[in-house]
Amino acid sequence: MIPLRDNINAPIKPWVNWMFILINGYCFYLELHLHNSVALEKFITHWSVVPSRLWANPAHQWTTLLTATFLHGGWMHIIGNMLFLNIFGKGVEDRMGHVRYFFFYLFIGCAANAAQAYMSPASKLPLLGASGAIAGVLGAYFFYYPYARILTLIPFWIFSRIVEVPAFIFLGVWFLIQALQSVGTLGMKTMQDTGGVAWLAHASGFIAGLLLGPALSLSKKTSKRTQRSTWNK
Repeated sequence: MIPLRDNINAPIKPWVNWMFILINGYCFYLELHLHNSVALEKFITHWSVVPSRLWANPAHQWTTLLTATFLHGGWMHIIGNMLFLNIFGKGVEDRMGHVRYFFFYLFIGCAANAAQAYMSPASKLPLLGASGAIAGVLGAYFFYYPYARILTLIPFWIFSRIVEVPAFIFLGVWFLIQALQSVGTLGMKTMQDTGGVAWLAHASGFIAGLLLGPALSLSKKTSKRTQRSTWNK
């Protein structure tokens, strides 16, 4: 399922969300303009979380838990992440406020990376991407706007359809996939064993966002009726 937009009209300008999208875009621009594959590999390895290196020297490697959040492994990786962040982030920022949302996003991103690195301690494969932080945004959105409507593309060759899906169903299915994949990778020591996808970072990020969402809310509420009927322009 590919989300296209939601129907939540957030009254504030999501400056922080836009800033995160721009930073991710700029970092990807830097990756694209490295001179050769060797330089790119050195760049990725230096700024990404490498679990085996992190646990061997955590005092010097902890900053990669943050920097890895702004790196991506290819066009589809960053496009998918930024699509989700743009759609779901603005509503969460509206409920948390700019400052809380800023620290929430960074904290969840670092925590999700740490969780994945903890479960794959021997891995030498770089762990990178905004997926863990965005998973936290999805978890908070699930709490704030369960009855929002998500305009969703369901691709199936020539039978693809665009339908409205309640947020609790869209995000519930998304989390279920991440959780099942995470369970399937338990006990695997390296990221190579998991297929290179940080399933646990996604699942743990979602749960953390769901738990922190109530504590960070500025107490604004959106009625069920509004979530079901209002569409962004």
